[in-house]
Amino acid sequence: MPLTPLSRPLTAEDAAHFLRRTAFGATDEQIRALVGQKAQDVARAALAFDQSVAPGNPFDPLQGATPGAALQLGRGAWLYELAYGPHPLREKLALTWSNHFVIATDKVRNVPAVADYLNLMRRHAATRSFERFTLEVAQSPAMLRYLDNDQNRKGKPNENFSRELLELFTTGIGAYTENDVREGARALTGWTYQGGRGNRQYLEQPRFVNQTQQHDDGKKTYLGQSGALKGEDIVRIATSQPATATFVSRKLHRAFLADTPDDAAVRGSAETWTRSRGDVMAVLTELLASEAFYASRSRIIRSPVEFLVGGIRTLGQPKIDARSLLNLAGTAGRMGQVLLEPDTVKGWDGGREWINDTTLLLRMQVAAALTMGSKAPNLDTPPSLLALTGQERPAGAVLLSSLKGRQRTYLSLISPEFQLA
Repeated sequence: MPLTPLSRPLTAEDAAHFLRRTAFGATDEQIRALVGQKAQDVARAALAFDQSVAPGNPFDPLQGATPGAALQLGRGAWLYELAYGPHPLREKLALTWSNHFVIATDKVRNVPAVADYLNLMRRHAATRSFERFTLEVAQSPAMLRYLDNDQNRKGKPNENFSRELLELFTTGIGAYTENDVREGARALTGWTYQGGRGNRQYLEQPRFVNQTQQHDDGKKTYLGQSGALKGEDIVRIATSQPATATFVSRKLHRAFLADTPDDAAVRGSAETWTRSRGDVMAVLTELLASEAFYASRSRIIRSPVEFLVGGIRTLGQPKIDARSLLNLAGTAGRMGQVLLEPDTVKGWDGGREWINDTTLLLRMQVAAALTMGSKAPNLDTPPSLLALTGQERPAGAVLLSSLKGRQRTYLSLISPEFQLA
């Protein structure tokens, strides 16, 4: 059954919940603007983003004197867009997809390739075709380099990308055999890229190349279909599997509903996925306007980046100098989330893995820097408890209301109510 849409107009707590999940956080004014609207209208409006970016981004990766410096500037540039950009839901989705179609900058080490990859995540953030999205990822120099398909040649197949295409990007474990991996690798032979290789060429633009002379054009059998299959066929077959609808829908539920998703709700999204042939926009539009979405409160532990960006956006996006933003990107790494560099090819596990004694202490330090430190932004009009906790009368309302603005904001930022979206 498709997910049941929310029938009531949004309350203040509904609006706060929507913006905490889809925009990392929001000011009181932004929350109040949604009160009384229909859930379907709010979801559609949030998903109607374009590719415009925040003006005045102080970071330019092309100015990096070394590959490492350039990639660090790239992380700063993305954090700036996450915190100050006009389309937070697009960036939230790009962050989600970067933890699905994983690459790692320490291996790719090419600035244009990483920039193109991130723009691909944004362009397909609410894609109408998951098949097209996956194909463009498969042909991106960043992914070709990261999972070694640039080394995949006739007679000497490399199975890395073929395996992860099934295990991590489409069907998930259990829906394929080792023979499917081998046959998929054969079909993907010849896909590589030219340019941008080596530390000295880290600013050179690489481009996808299909070396047909390196393609194995023999018969293959892949997920039950046979023929002289090519890379495009493999992507089409893998993305159209019933298991893919469930596997990727579960990822979206983890991003927007709960660290541990409800199986029945996931099945509802998977049905919409199958009916729409992988139209992620349709799945998200239904998901973000559903009773299930609005009933799921405080079930996602904010990731380090979501915690940082949520704090900045809830405070009204105060101006933070470039050096401090770079330091915050580094702090996110120490809390376990280096942008564009998950720990493994399967991405960050998330959930309770974000929380331990060290990361909690770092979160407290970040909250103090944003509210109590010498460089803390002006808090003459501090956020309300609704903006900070998603509740008009949270459990500690009496205590928090008795405190001054900076103290109240600090304690709210380190509270479970803020750290659980």
